[in-house]
Amino acid sequence: MLFELIIILRPESKEAERKELKKFLEDTGIRYNETDLNGLPVIHIIENPHLLDSRIAEDFSAVNRAVRLSSPSPLAVQDKLRQKKKTISVKGHVIGGSSLTVIAGPCSIESYDQLRDIAFLLKRAGINILRAGAFKPRTSPYSFQGLGKTGLDDLKRVANETGMPVVTEIMDTRDLDIVSSVADIFQVGMRNMRNYPLLKELGKTTKPVLLKRAMDAPVEEWLLSAEYILKEGNENVILCERGVLNAPSCNGRTIMDLNGILDVMERSALPVIVDPSHAAAERSKVAPLAKAAVAAGTDGVMIEVHPNPHRALSDGFQALFPAQFEILIADLRKIRELIQSQEKR
Repeated sequence: MLFELIIILRPESKEAERKELKKFLEDTGIRYNETDLNGLPVIHIIENPHLLDSRIAEDFSAVNRAVRLSSPSPLAVQDKLRQKKKTISVKGHVIGGSSLTVIAGPCSIESYDQLRDIAFLLKRAGINILRAGAFKPRTSPYSFQGLGKTGLDDLKRVANETGMPVVTEIMDTRDLDIVSSVADIFQVGMRNMRNYPLLKELGKTTKPVLLKRAMDAPVEEWLLSAEYILKEGNENVILCERGVLNAPSCNGRTIMDLNGILDVMERSALPVIVDPSHAAAERSKVAPLAKAAVAAGTDGVMIEVHPNPHRALSDGFQALFPAQFEILIADLRKIRELIQSQEKR
């Protein structure tokens, strides 16, 4: 059952604290019922929820959390209501766990040799997951569109040689079988966040789906796109922030929405990673944005790295040189360790 607003009480709260909250609700003109949600004491608002600001409700000592569920995605937030973090295992690596997930690789697969060289470099650096695109959605029809099936063959060969799990983009339901034969994680790019037929089909699979946020999408709509996948039965969704539109932004394209990242982490227990390469769209800004994302508590980053960005067939201006990448990863791991040490205090 879906409620407009639910207030999750602290199980250890005292009766006097709960009475104080209920008196406030009644005085405000709000009708409610008391119930139990998966073992948690809950008050759900059944009339006049618009009279209550969830932030005000959370001021009461009896309250753990107040959550609006009128249009949102109940499946995307359900674990958060249970205060349970979602984790996803991919070939032994856990996304959403205590370790920092690093996904890296070139924007596009350009050749077997190019992909193999960078993949082994990443493997030596201890990178968890290889990213590389065989199908490339581009703004201009004259830009490099990817190698398609040939690129997938190269990716599969390199994945077998390195033993690294791989993530690659899927753009069309017609490509589901061939992409599935290679990918350990499906990537849904920002242009396809609203491709609901594709999301539904991915929801019928069991492989994880990395869902990028569209440049103009509010957090609510991003979560609802995740809901399409979850509703079909696939619980393995990874949310990826890749930059949003902002008219006065310094690069004319996108900015990393740190506020939105914090918002989605507050509302959902799904793993959240950040793609600072696309958010920055400038090589010099990738490292600062990646550090900010990790410091904010995200589960990982996805970074473009290329053996020779000047000759990259797509997005070379935002790809890191290998030496830059290795320095950044060392810094990110230190930031993660510092945060974890502070959390243990």
